[in-house]
Amino acid sequence: MSIERVTYQLGDAELILETGKIGKQANGCVYAQWGGAAVIATICASSSVTEGQDFVPVTVEYNEKFYAAGKIPGGFVKRESRPKDKEILVSRLIDRPMRPLFEPSFGHELQIVPTCVSADGVHTQDILAVLAASAATCISDIPFHGPIAACRVGYKDGKYIINPTFKEIEEGDLEIVVAGTKDGFTMVEGGAKEVSEEVMLGALAEAEKFIKDMCALQEELVAKCGKEKLPLNPLDVTLENAEAIEAEATPLLKVACFKDSKISRGIAIHDAIAQVKANHAEQLADEMQAKLFAALMDDIQYKLLRKSILDEGVRVDGRKVDEIRPITCEINVLPTPHGSALFTRGETQSLAVCTLGTAMDEQTYDDIDGDRSEHFILHYNFPPYSVGETGKLTTGRREIGHGNLARRSLAAMVPSREEFPYTVRVVSEIMESNGSSSQASTCGGCLSMLAAGVPMKKMVAGIAMGLITEPEGDNPYGRYAILSDILGEEDHLGDMDFKVAGTEDGITGFQMDIKIAGVTTEIMKKAMEQARAGRMHILGKMKECIDKPAALSPRAPQILTMKIPVDKIGALIGPGGKNVKALCAQYGVTINTDDDGTVTIYGKTGIAAEAAKKAVKGITEDPEVGTIYQGTVKRIMEFGAFVEILPGKEGLCHISKLSRQRVSKVTDVLSEGQQIPVKLLEVDKQGRLNLSYIDALEEEKK
Repeated sequence: MSIERVTYQLGDAELILETGKIGKQANGCVYAQWGGAAVIATICASSSVTEGQDFVPVTVEYNEKFYAAGKIPGGFVKRESRPKDKEILVSRLIDRPMRPLFEPSFGHELQIVPTCVSADGVHTQDILAVLAASAATCISDIPFHGPIAACRVGYKDGKYIINPTFKEIEEGDLEIVVAGTKDGFTMVEGGAKEVSEEVMLGALAEAEKFIKDMCALQEELVAKCGKEKLPLNPLDVTLENAEAIEAEATPLLKVACFKDSKISRGIAIHDAIAQVKANHAEQLADEMQAKLFAALMDDIQYKLLRKSILDEGVRVDGRKVDEIRPITCEINVLPTPHGSALFTRGETQSLAVCTLGTAMDEQTYDDIDGDRSEHFILHYNFPPYSVGETGKLTTGRREIGHGNLARRSLAAMVPSREEFPYTVRVVSEIMESNGSSSQASTCGGCLSMLAAGVPMKKMVAGIAMGLITEPEGDNPYGRYAILSDILGEEDHLGDMDFKVAGTEDGITGFQMDIKIAGVTTEIMKKAMEQARAGRMHILGKMKECIDKPAALSPRAPQILTMKIPVDKIGALIGPGGKNVKALCAQYGVTINTDDDGTVTIYGKTGIAAEAAKKAVKGITEDPEVGTIYQGTVKRIMEFGAFVEILPGKEGLCHISKLSRQRVSKVTDVLSEGQQIPVKLLEVDKQGRLNLSYIDALEEEKK
């Protein structure tokens, strides 16, 4: 097999797609390189075929090798192990735009494995992985309605940046990843710092040209070395009596599909289908006929739902297209956690719990992009009971993806470490689900942080939008309806799942999955306007519950910060950390010191933290002549008393400085342990401190 390659100048480096040298036994393999970043993507199909499948059994396993960045994995085990969250998120980034473009009738199990083998810390690997995975599939013998491509768009100083570097991403106000075909967008995902709907639409327009160029580049590679596609394996049987069964089932399902709740709809639909099935039991005893019958039942529901929305503007739960379900918000629903909230929107409910921790609780990441830490963490849990089912309590790809969307939506409004020196962890427990639990997590997470006393910059709410389309003539979008606050059924049977989160002033989180070829700019603009109106409505409901941060929970750790001279850091820490460890043990606190001299003290109580701060001050501050200190009498001698004015720093208050009158014995005036005000008179050449009892000074003034 000859080596073939195509190239494209992308920014400061050449993008290369190459095949024929590596991974020749896979159905398709492409090596992709951009600057110092490189990804090898393969796709393989199983040898066996499963007939009558109504889904595509494809898995995407993006993985990063530490050697790519010249690193050895941290921890005890020096081998890459289970997928990290980032790898799962990139796998989803590849899976979601590619999956709809495979034919279920192909019948083979598919596995796509993009592996990052080189990383330079400048050029992003995830976009490269999407391109490599698509190119490998396109040149393979596996049927695929691609290619697809992806583009990251940044926005900084009023200008868009196509595929920004890591540094540009960090400094910008917007970061979205757009994926699509040459015909339109299929997926959008990202976060922002309160950008307007106009800026978001502009970013999509900027991505369009690059995606088309990347699709053309892949087609150029296919023209050079693309394999002949394997045949599909469509069913050669049809459902007997299909028209009669449809005529019988349609009126029953028309009633069942429009019951007033998810549970009642589910029961009614089950009963309606069971009634029709019983009437054709003999025919449906055949496994293949039963599969085709189930597919017809789904198709009937699909038609009924869409027809009702487009013809009558009525949804399955009776709402209008732009109507939001009833919302209730409660805070402090749990007695012990630092902050909690229960956000309920229709039949979707999130119990969000906020915990405040110290810098030691930050989430650290050891990956090929460099070591980093996050002081804001959000975890999303979707237990099976939330949809009335049984199953294992696991954290899968869906949980990672939904949690990441909610975290990105809130992150821009969470105060920085400098503004609020706590680690903030939010956990969203989905108690009930019927439509957009990720956006319920965004709303509930915001409420729980405010309840815990987190000084958020602004409140954040999120909403999920849907789309129903119907072609008219040559126009694929002849009729369409945009749906606000979609249900699970509308997500499953609709053409778009579009989530937008933000404040009153702009967008902070964004995710869109499209099941059709693409959407027009007109539809996107209307969808975003309708989403903004819905977001404002939800924010209003949330503000009725709480509109500003509550007082910091008394159960939260108390955090104090102070600055010490850089040259005093060593004195505070001590040899082998002896001094700082002793302080932590003595006062029951945690002390963290930064290189710039910032000292952060974490205590379970304010008293402990204040005492520790005073001790740190004593170790690191030099006593100032003329300053009055509240000292403690440590030792009494015949000639005077030694008084501790700062932790570890004592001075002598001579008997002659105890009073203007003659004092026969020091004990006539002072006793050990007594708290007295003293003034530092001088620091002699030997560094000794000479003090005067403040009462004596007052007598002199008289």
